[in-house]
Amino acid sequence: MASWPPRPLLAAGLLLSTLHALLCATAPCFSEAGGSEASWPDHVPSEILVQFRAGTDPALRVEALAGAGTLTREEIWTAAMQASGQEAVHRLTVGTPLPLALGWLRTHPAVAVAEPNWIYRHCDISNDPYYLNGRLWGMYGNATTPANANGSQAGEAWSAGNTGSKSVLVGVIDEGVMHRHADLAANIWVSPYDPVDGLDNDGNGFVDDIRGWDFANGNRSTYDGVQDDHGTHVAGTIGAAGGNGRGVAGVCWSVKLITAKFLGPSGGTTADAIRAVDYITDLKSRHGLNIVATNNSWGGGGYSRLLKDAIERAGAQEILFVAAAGNGGSDGVGDNNDVKPFYPASYSCASIIAVAAIGSNGGRARFSNYGASSVDLGAPGVGTWSTVPSLAGKGAYAIASGTSMAAPHVTGAVALYAASHPGAAAAEIKAAILASAIPTASLSGRCVSRGRLNAGGF
Repeated sequence: MASWPPRPLLAAGLLLSTLHALLCATAPCFSEAGGSEASWPDHVPSEILVQFRAGTDPALRVEALAGAGTLTREEIWTAAMQASGQEAVHRLTVGTPLPLALGWLRTHPAVAVAEPNWIYRHCDISNDPYYLNGRLWGMYGNATTPANANGSQAGEAWSAGNTGSKSVLVGVIDEGVMHRHADLAANIWVSPYDPVDGLDNDGNGFVDDIRGWDFANGNRSTYDGVQDDHGTHVAGTIGAAGGNGRGVAGVCWSVKLITAKFLGPSGGTTADAIRAVDYITDLKSRHGLNIVATNNSWGGGGYSRLLKDAIERAGAQEILFVAAAGNGGSDGVGDNNDVKPFYPASYSCASIIAVAAIGSNGGRARFSNYGASSVDLGAPGVGTWSTVPSLAGKGAYAIASGTSMAAPHVTGAVALYAASHPGAAAAEIKAAILASAIPTASLSGRCVSRGRLNAGGF
């Protein structure tokens, strides 16, 4: 097979400036974000994720990497990728400017995908003392006591006898979760397939992953201390135990939560997000677990085909991907995701449910992103009380706001629907969530359903 570009060019030690001009004449040398690298969304400096075309000559692959001045840091080939027949993803360190290396790789015939290793961050905003009133309004409904018509109506589902089921599982892709928290312990998944004995008993590539896995640090510890407050807060809104006379109640009182930690103090990367999504997918396909959704209260970075592929692999296994719509930019004002996409919520995947935030008065939160065609519905996301870690004891409670808080209300509702409709397909669950949404003036023309979550409406 002929090499590309001709080998004499490579052997002659082509100057970077000449190579840059050659590549930019045929393809843009920048990410989908456009502009200079300094203007791109957050990404890991000097790192690229590459996926080769199936069946390409190994010599061409070596040539592609050499031309970009890369050093392979690791190969990511998850069980979910292998099961779907997809090529491995290579995380590379590049020795040339990132736009130049991307330009080279994207025009090389051996390469299917080349993109930056984007950084994602959770989608909450600072706690606001104004909301320190102790009311769990996001769980209320029209007929609850106390009542708030703008809540998720979860209380009405409980009154009708639907508080969830231990046979329904949800993945929390986020920071870690305090599994010892008194309001969470009963609902934390414990793997029956891989007891703590130093062996990978179920052959999934993770040793002693009894509660999930930490992809940020590459170990089995899914809780690393009080810094895991965001993941713990999200988990509580989905599935804090209800009816126990303690603290708060999640939308779904009875559920099993699997922790897939990939966010750390500095956020998380595309590479680790892919591994986290695929981990949940593989648990379902490997063991037949009834995993109905993952909660994804994070975002940022640019478009990633590789992450989108992972979400679609999960969708093929009937796993919904509930995503925070995002909190706008540095001005604190929500953006239109139809015009300015926010990933991963903005990927065009049938399995995604993108969620905006509303306040207790029914108004769209000022910080919340929206989109008539790219955001599906609104949910409570202002002044949300939930579980958080504590230095000692059995956990604590705190209030937070953000689309990070809105998404888990919807994830909890997905779990409620799955509990009362055993065997329902992902498409059916999503359709039911959107069809039952309550028309809301602040969301009219700003989301697909034109309304807010109604967890008691199905």
